[in-house]
Amino acid sequence: MDIGFGVKLKVWGDYACFTRPEMKVERVSYDVMTPSAARGILEAIYWKPAIVWEIDRIHVMKPVKFDNIRRNEVLGKIPLAPVKSAFSGKEAVLFKDANDERVQRASMVLRDVEYYIEAHFNMTDKAGPEDTVEKHYNVALRRMRKGQCFHHPYFGCREFPVQFEFMEGEIPKSDLAGKKDLGLMLWDIDFAKDMTPVFFRAEMNDGVIDVKRCLNGGVFS
Repeated sequence: MDIGFGVKLKVWGDYACFTRPEMKVERVSYDVMTPSAARGILEAIYWKPAIVWEIDRIHVMKPVKFDNIRRNEVLGKIPLAPVKSAFSGKEAVLFKDANDERVQRASMVLRDVEYYIEAHFNMTDKAGPEDTVEKHYNVALRRMRKGQCFHHPYFGCREFPVQFEFMEGEIPKSDLAGKKDLGLMLWDIDFAKDMTPVFFRAEMNDGVIDVKRCLNGGVFS
């Protein structure tokens, strides 16, 4: 079920990194925020099993600027087996010495970013009789206006926090002019097909990425 009205959210921050999945070692950011990253910000503010956020447009308000930085990262993840043992009450070693698995990597990140997100949500098959469009829309608006979130949203990496503000009026015009082909960009991850990445051909016109129009050109996996 489609909602007849959407939300507009201003987001900004000092740094961002929307990592290109084809870069296997060093992190290199896309030029702009991806739709999946925009959806992650909205889900951090308000998400329920009864709804799914859909990104309509992303407005890029500031020129694209990159910085090359070095970051300490920890390799690997906690194995599932010891986590299950810990949950069952058994003794388990979950963490190793972080110094043994820490590595320094270069990252090409975005600096001084500002976007406007236009989005709406659809009701899912998990919605119950008490789940109405109006109910979830009003709760989402209230949380955005108050600056509430389930966890603090971030721009690709947790160390790049997002500041956000609900937009009541019209979105201002971007200073970016002209058409720019952004190439293939990550749209989403298909979890039903073994976490297959899905790409689309992204294009920015006068600072605006019309996600729906771009998706009409097809997706690739």
